[in-house]
Amino acid sequence: MEVDVVIVGAGPAGLSCACRLLQLAAEGGQELSVCVLEKGSEVGAHILSGAVFEPSVLDELFPDWKERQAPLNTRVTGDDVYFLPGPQGAFRFPGFLVPRPMHNDGNYIISLGKLCRWLADQAATLGAEVFPGFAAAEVLYREDGSVKGVATGDMGIDAKGEHKSSFEPGFEFHAKYTIFAEGCRGHLGKELIQRFDLDADSDPQHYGIGLKEIWEVPEDKHREGLVVHTAGYPMLGASYAATSGGFLYHLDNNQISLGLIVDLGYKNPHLSPFDEFQKFKHHPVVAKTIEGGKRISYGARAIIKGGLNSLPKMTFPGGLLIGCDAGTLNAAKIKGSHTAMRSGMLAAESVIAALGEESNPLEIAEFSSRFRQSDLYAELHQTRNFSAGFHKLGFWLGSALAFIEHNLFRGRFPFTFHDQSQDHCQLLPAKEAPVISYPKPDGKISFDKLSSVYLSNTNHGEDQPCHLQLKDESVPIDVNLPLYDEPAQRYCPAGVYEVVEDNGGKRFQINAQNCVHCKTCDIKDPAQNIHWVVPEGGGGPNYPAM
Repeated sequence: MEVDVVIVGAGPAGLSCACRLLQLAAEGGQELSVCVLEKGSEVGAHILSGAVFEPSVLDELFPDWKERQAPLNTRVTGDDVYFLPGPQGAFRFPGFLVPRPMHNDGNYIISLGKLCRWLADQAATLGAEVFPGFAAAEVLYREDGSVKGVATGDMGIDAKGEHKSSFEPGFEFHAKYTIFAEGCRGHLGKELIQRFDLDADSDPQHYGIGLKEIWEVPEDKHREGLVVHTAGYPMLGASYAATSGGFLYHLDNNQISLGLIVDLGYKNPHLSPFDEFQKFKHHPVVAKTIEGGKRISYGARAIIKGGLNSLPKMTFPGGLLIGCDAGTLNAAKIKGSHTAMRSGMLAAESVIAALGEESNPLEIAEFSSRFRQSDLYAELHQTRNFSAGFHKLGFWLGSALAFIEHNLFRGRFPFTFHDQSQDHCQLLPAKEAPVISYPKPDGKISFDKLSSVYLSNTNHGEDQPCHLQLKDESVPIDVNLPLYDEPAQRYCPAGVYEVVEDNGGKRFQINAQNCVHCKTCDIKDPAQNIHWVVPEGGGGPNYPAM
């Protein structure tokens, strides 16, 4: 299929790019074919975010979004930040001590999945072709090395690689420009960064894992519009050498969006982010709201949070990296949706300009200057030290730096901190790290992994090639197990990886059916031996409103 522009990923970045492209084309009387590929079974099926949403970019993209009935229904009415010193007790920060980027005046609590479905409708109305269930599995290159487009994966391949009766070959999408908007740790974006050395001048990227649940709570415990953030417990302490942050957002209809973000630079290989989340929910600040309620959804997703210092070059011959595929999230704000949308709109403006030239440039170098002159760059520049500050200085000094930088210097801090650490290199040997004992879930507030995965509506075809590829099958048992007690058993939030007894020995088992596509394994594996690739299109979680 020949198109002008193919966009990989129907998240906020990709869909905003599609909408802006077609808006600009209509304004210029230009015919433009735009195709958006989405690996989820439907738009929004793989979207997971907190999410408190800053509407400034949406105001620009669709000034009449209220009339168009965009799903922004819950305006922030309260904004609390707590420090939790332990399993009991809490200190609520007065507003003047909270770093300015964390303030949420004028923002909305939303389901990002619902917003993406709405954006997809707007893109389709403008003329985009949106294809859910089409997983872009391969980057296609021209003879000169530039990107030619993408190919979707074949369907109907069994676990041995043989064609089943249902076999259908993948499609090739050829485009003048290909925009990659796969979200955090996109597997094609990862390939492009390596192939074109896009991160040569960047600090190493940093990540977290976000675990989230939706709860229905009793009406008397619900305060629509309240935003609560927490720091400290459950992971602040010598046993963890890590940081985490919790959130509790009061949506409409007596629903609560509840989650924990765990920094993937943690050092203790015995740590389980999923079980830390279960502990977190028993803290009185959280438990008092959800006790007597019902958990209705669960999911997990990696978060890219290195900021401006870790941002790779976003252009290469034949295309662009945008949104969290590149790393535009503002970690200090705990927000990436509006920045992803802005990056998509900037990409659209650059692509339209390139297509308007008599000889379309192979690489849209103009995007780099457009980005540096944008409000997106200014925003990321103001918060450039946030991630590096916490990684280099730890929780307390990092918090002090954030306060000084944003409340005293108002984002005009004169120094830039760089951090060369890599998340997968941080684990201590298991014998040097304290063993962490986790309590059994009570089935009321805390739960096990498998019952949680059930709520994510995750499904993959049973008989298909495993999409969690080991570069060397001996590494998990021969290297990671003796050194780190094979941490994949714990960092995966879906019970995908197990070490099982087999004929008197041990075997590494991959339950790929459980995979919620969070990408944590691809990031945190200390040997970088796990390579995440797309399964058949439509596989994975099916989040209704995450």
